[in-house]
Amino acid sequence: MENGKLFNAPELSENEIAELTLKAKNARGNILKMTTLSASGHPGGSMSSIDMYTLLWNCANVDPKNPLKKDRDRIIVSHGHTSPGVYSAMGEIGFFDVNEAVAHFRQTGSAFAGHVEQCVPGIEWDTGNLGQGLSTLVGFMLAGKVKNINFNGFCLMGDGEQQKGQIAEARRTAVKYGLNNLVAYVDYNLLQINGKIKEVMPQNIAANWASDGWKVVEIDAHDFQALYKATREAINAADAPTVIMARSIMGKGVSFMENDHKWHGSTLSEEQCKEALKELGLEDNLAALKARRAEAQTMKMSDFHGRSPKVKINVGTPRTYGVDEKQDNRSGWGNAIEDIAKANSAEAGNTPAVILDCDLMPSVKTAGFAKVTPENFFQIGIQEHNAAAIVSAMSVEGVQAFFADFGVFGVDETYNQHRLAVLNHSHPKIICTHCGLDVGEDGKTHQCVDYIGAFRNLLGFEVFVPADPNQTDRAVRYLAQTDKPSLLIMGRSKMNPVAAEDGTPFFGGDYKFEYGKADVVRKGDDATIITTGALCGNAVEAYELLKAEGKNVRVIQISTPLDIDVEAIKSAAATGVIVTAEDHVVTSGLGSIVTEVLGANGIVCKIKKLGVTAFAGSGKPAELFAEYKLDAKGIAETVSELMRA
Repeated sequence: MENGKLFNAPELSENEIAELTLKAKNARGNILKMTTLSASGHPGGSMSSIDMYTLLWNCANVDPKNPLKKDRDRIIVSHGHTSPGVYSAMGEIGFFDVNEAVAHFRQTGSAFAGHVEQCVPGIEWDTGNLGQGLSTLVGFMLAGKVKNINFNGFCLMGDGEQQKGQIAEARRTAVKYGLNNLVAYVDYNLLQINGKIKEVMPQNIAANWASDGWKVVEIDAHDFQALYKATREAINAADAPTVIMARSIMGKGVSFMENDHKWHGSTLSEEQCKEALKELGLEDNLAALKARRAEAQTMKMSDFHGRSPKVKINVGTPRTYGVDEKQDNRSGWGNAIEDIAKANSAEAGNTPAVILDCDLMPSVKTAGFAKVTPENFFQIGIQEHNAAAIVSAMSVEGVQAFFADFGVFGVDETYNQHRLAVLNHSHPKIICTHCGLDVGEDGKTHQCVDYIGAFRNLLGFEVFVPADPNQTDRAVRYLAQTDKPSLLIMGRSKMNPVAAEDGTPFFGGDYKFEYGKADVVRKGDDATIITTGALCGNAVEAYELLKAEGKNVRVIQISTPLDIDVEAIKSAAATGVIVTAEDHVVTSGLGSIVTEVLGANGIVCKIKKLGVTAFAGSGKPAELFAEYKLDAKGIAETVSELMRA
């Protein structure tokens, strides 16, 4: 049976059905063996899904010898806990030695983890956080549209998973953008961990899909001919994407496992496994596989077989905003990305840049980009979870993808999607405006004041918190060229760009943004103010107030707090007094990072952290800053008090 060719035929032959049936039976045996040997895993759903997996990996356009070929069909298994079924189906056609998967399943260091991961060749995405697989596939297919690469997309899901709201967000997006050769499968065994899906959370799954514009087909999941014909018709659909409601049996193939929800996450004992293998008519080689489990692994968790496209972007020429030209950082971002769109689209062979927007175009300043390259602007609507997953998927398909949103949505609401971005080696550009107390009158529900602390935990993101529109412009052009996941943080208010001591724009002209390098905005040896973001302007004003009192204070702007300039902090400590000021929760942001640097280097220094200590109410940003001593007067008073202490 030749991979990638069978969907051209109107139906399967009897010999092909017999071949698929045999492969599926062998796979069922391997599912039981690997979960029994590891004494953990999810055999029930793997057994009900295995016929779908067998059909797809044998009939879709995939190649075990070239798992990353550009025009391959993308297969996403959203319910990644059915990894035993995935590994068994893939191993049967030669992606790897299936006995390696069986012997070392869920073993420390093994590539064959409990949920599917890209350390296994042919796995497209680390999944298992339910509800995100369809968004990921939508991202792959949108990137394919941008790059004019045609392929089919298949997303396999559980029926209990349909309770997740993000799936609805993704299916609406697929319909809007005409992804008609995207096929979703629901393993419709009617059971989940706690029992029947209608008792855990009643829902009309088919009607939900139909209401969002999908074609709904219901078939027997264990009938290869029905599966094949439904899939073939779906990938050739001209008017809508298709969901196949595949009626299946949990534990299919072993009589004492069938239709029993306990086998969702429970494994057979060795005695039960032997009994099941006998019923399936398969070899009992548990003893040999058990011995192999004690041997060295040949496929490691550290292996990575995903996509790592190089980024080639023309970022244009930086703009400089005059010190008397009031502007907001978000406009600095919007103008810069518009410039990038113009410069980049003029050159052939560059990485396409795209923006995903969540109904906030005027506020997050993406209109200029949309006007220049409307075909690369995707309006996702008020569907942030979906947008955050899509942008990560697009970024690994040779597209430089930006997701623009308010901080409370783009940071706080979508944290898990960004966590998965890191795990999947993707490099989305998360652009967040309206952060901090600077959101002003919108009040506490919209105060994203944890953007540094939250992303410190993601172990991979680069975070940018620029001081003014000039530094924002240059930070945008810098991060647009990187293959790292990035978060850019901005407030809401307009400001005068930070001036150098000679009155020229400090971050304008020939200023070059360097990731990880602090900027000494004012020199001084009596004390140091260390700040990040738009509070740099307040820190400079505090410098002037202190200067009038005869105090010579240094001002340092930290624009990349997660990769802090340690030498700059050491130098600041030599002044004997440090005050940190940030529009962020005081317990987990810049001040905490500075304190850790001092402690790690055994440096004793007076330090006071200024920041947000409680969510504030509605009010003008200047008034809110004053309440937390983050205005120029409050910063200056804190420095003076600490110097006297």
